[in-house]
This record gives sequence, C-alpha cells and structure tokens, in this order.
Amino acid sequence: MVEKYNVLFNKYQRKIYRVLRDTLFREAIWRSVIGSRINREKAFRKYPHVKKLAERLRDIRYNTILNLQEYVKMTIENMEDANMHVYFAKTAQDARRIIGKIVGSNKIIVKSKSMTAEEIGLNEYLTTLQNEVWETDLGEFIIQLANRKPMHLVEPAIGIPKEKIAELFSKLAKREIPPSPTELAKFAREFLREKYFKADIGISGANVIAAETGTIFIVENEGNARFVTNAPPIHIVVAGIEKIVPTLQDAMLQIEVLSRYAGYTMPSYISLISGPSKTGDIEKNIIYGAHGPREVYVILLDNGRSEMMKHPIFREALLCIRCGSCLYECPVFEQIAGFYGSTYFGGIGAVWTKFVLDPLHAYVLAYSCTLCGRCHEICPMKIDTPSMILELRKEAAEQGFILRKIGRILVREYGFNINYSEKNNHS
Repeated sequence: MVEKYNVLFNKYQRKIYRVLRDTLFREAIWRSVIGSRINREKAFRKYPHVKKLAERLRDIRYNTILNLQEYVKMTIENMEDANMHVYFAKTAQDARRIIGKIVGSNKIIVKSKSMTAEEIGLNEYLTTLQNEVWETDLGEFIIQLANRKPMHLVEPAIGIPKEKIAELFSKLAKREIPPSPTELAKFAREFLREKYFKADIGISGANVIAAETGTIFIVENEGNARFVTNAPPIHIVVAGIEKIVPTLQDAMLQIEVLSRYAGYTMPSYISLISGPSKTGDIEKNIIYGAHGPREVYVILLDNGRSEMMKHPIFREALLCIRCGSCLYECPVFEQIAGFYGSTYFGGIGAVWTKFVLDPLHAYVLAYSCTLCGRCHEICPMKIDTPSMILELRKEAAEQGFILRKIGRILVREYGFNINYSEKNNHS
C-alpha cells in the first residue's frame, strides 16, 4: 500500500509541476478566477440577503443528511408515484450496470453536465458498449474534444484558451473557425443542435431533488439541458443521494443560494422535472410520451455517501452544493485548476475522493491543501474543510504513509500569495 501511495504521489507531483510551467494555462486560470470573484461580488451586492438564506439552507441540509435514509425512501416512493423508474445504486459499478442495461448498445446519447456521471466514469463505460456519447454543455463539449477531465465544478474548461478551442473546433468542423468566443459558441450550437433530435437517450444530473414530490431540479444558462431532458424519448438522471432536500421550497432555496455563490444573479433556466411527459387531453386518459420523453429513469447513487454520513467530521462534506466558490478562493487551485488527478478538486475534493473514489489518492491530495481557511470563509454551507483535511492527514499518518506537503512545496518554489489570517490558520 505504501508503495502504491508513493507511485501516486510521484505521478501527481510530476503532473502539477508540468502544469505550473504552462504559462498560457495559468494565465487562462487567473482570468477565470478574477472574473468569477467579480461576478460573485456583484451578485452579493445585488442580493445581500443571500448569506442569511445560506445559513437557513445549511440547517435544512444538515438535518436532511442526519436522516438521509428516510428521505431517500420518501424520494423513491414519490418518484415511482409519478411514473418514474427509480433505482438505488450502492456503488459506481452498480450505477454503470443499471444504466448500461437501460441504454444497451449502438445508441446516440446526449448529456448535460454532471459531476456524478464523471464520478462513476459513465462516458467511458457507455463508449465501450459502442454508443456515441456527446457532451452538450459548451465547457464539457470542449473538454470532451480535448480528451481532458473537467477542471472546475461549474466551468469545466476554464484552463483552455480560446486559441486551443478554435483548433479543436476547426478540426471537428474540417474548416477554419476563428478564436472568437462568439464564433466558437455559434459552431457548438450548430453542431450539437442536430444531435439532440437524433439522440435515442438524454442523460443529466440533478442540482437538487425535492423528496416530498420527487421533483428533479436542473439549473443552467445555456439551454442545452432542456434539450437533453426533453428531446430524446428516454431521459436518464444520475444523482447522488446528498442532492435530496425535504420540500420544493427547500429546493428553490438551494437554487437561489447556489446561483448567487456561483456568481450569477439568477440562472437563465431552472427545469423542474416530476416525471415523463404526459397528456390527459383526450377524455382524461393519461398518455405518457407527449412532446417530451415517454420514460424517465432515475439512479440514486450512494457510492460511499452513507459511510461519509456516519463520520462526525467528514459528514460535513455532504453539505456541498457544488457552487465552486471555494475553488476560486483556493491558492492551489489558482495555480493548477483541475489537475488534481481526481473527479473532485480542492480540499473538499480530497474528502470526496476518500469516500467515492480512492482513499490512497485522497491522502495524496490532503497535502495539496495549505490550510489557509479561505474555502471555509467563502463556503455558503460553512463547511470546515481545513478540519477535515487534518483528519485525513491523521488517518494517513496512523496507517504509516510518509506524507509530503505539496502545498508547502508550491508556496516555497512558486511563491504565490496565500493571505493567511490568524483566525483561519489551521496549520
């Protein structure tokens, strides 16, 4: 185990040092960091009450995770009452197997952005079944063409400059596309539009789920998720069980907090899905499959979340609403973005990696954190990530791993500013 840990550590260290030498990449990241902070502050100024709303949401979510199994059961019952097909997947392998049986082979699949799908390696799995899979979120589409992993929870392609995107799109289009954001977005719209209507299956995640009605909430700005969830005849949802909150009002509260902390005054689209499309316009007979999907399948994923919930310190990680604010405050993320070698990034990502992916990899990531506490300050759920990182390090030390402080190495060798404060210094 120690040997495997050392291999992981050395591979990770080589990767981030390589990234740190890429000045164009780092410039693209820094522009995104600055832009995100400016947008978030604008949203806070316009809606100053959002911080109070976040406090209320934290209480609701914490109570929910303490009673998670009860709310999972309620969600499944209400989804089934709404004519959805619901599956509980204990592991990532279970989730892939269930989705594979629904999808089959030789299908065209369109997807909207989903970190949970990334977590279970869904794209790769569906491709092995000879399916054609297309990401439709612009950032995810870019990442797919670049054969990379997402580099942020909300903006997955933040580290790829427009010149590189133009190269990728020009190769796909077999014609020259200029590195103009407007022209690049126009090409993506034109290329993907036909995919929606040719697709056999649409796959999405969920930003939040209301247990009392089984309603799935999907937040977006581009409009692609509406096509993914509406145009194909079959819609598959894959979502972690931590996305569940008790009521519709709680779900809307989370959407408001999520949007503001992600740097938007309000997202362009909020979709509420409570079953397949249906009509009762002919003598009050309910017919499923009107203009939208005729079937909706929901996979509720555990994959370590129940174990996380049992731990008195690590359970706080389940409060995360995936706004990405912490990443734009993290001094390490500012330098390497999503090149952590894991689906989830930053300090909070190390905790998630322990439970849903690989504990050894989590121990590697634990020393990327500088313990500056800026993530804790900005987090709408006030997740105490530094305390969880210290717990990870303690676990690793008890198991005999020789840990090296990547975060400190980066500070020493690259000298970027951390802005420690006495109040938040957990080191």
